[in-house]
Amino acid sequence: MTTRPTPSPSRLAGRRIGILMENDFVEEEISYYRRRFAEEGAEVVLLTRLWGQSHLSFNGAEFRAPVTVSDDLEALDYTQLSRFSALVVPSGQVSDRLRYSEDVEQPAPAVELMRRAFRLPNLVKAFSCHGLLLVSAAPELIRGREVTCHNNLVGDVRNMGGNYTNQDVVVDRDLVTSRTVAECHLLARSVIDLLAPPATGAALAGPAAGGTA
Repeated sequence: MTTRPTPSPSRLAGRRIGILMENDFVEEEISYYRRRFAEEGAEVVLLTRLWGQSHLSFNGAEFRAPVTVSDDLEALDYTQLSRFSALVVPSGQVSDRLRYSEDVEQPAPAVELMRRAFRLPNLVKAFSCHGLLLVSAAPELIRGREVTCHNNLVGDVRNMGGNYTNQDVVVDRDLVTSRTVAECHLLARSVIDLLAPPATGAALAGPAAGGTA
């Protein structure tokens, strides 16, 4: 009689991970996050500014593949936000579009969301490539923090007071940043390890560089 191995428990069972969305996202990146986090048992929620609509559809940057989003980031007060374990700001034009405010004297709702998120140390914040553009209007959020980003954003990050680190992925406590979309697998792995540290090793708890997958 063949004995089947006991399946290992899902590392992120019961966890919720939010991914911010807008037009001109990188299709392969979003697809990877949704699949990878789900593989670990997490619930993946796509979030955007719905502008009073019940849902909005966005198109990817390369293949124009549509994705419909029905969860409104403006609805995430502290109570709702505390139900998430991580927020991911992806590559592409997502962060630039979400930082738009129709009133230049008022911060964009997504920026206010980030301010709330950074007040919750148990909530992992992850930014891919150009994602840190979203917090350019709130530089205090990354001032003094170890981060990486796309080469085109290094000057902006330094002007925001961030400590740019020339690595593919950097983990600074509850903050994860990656250099480009090509490192999305490293960003996802870092988020997973922060939420469920590997049994055989220490959790990623300080500034650290990622290697190959």
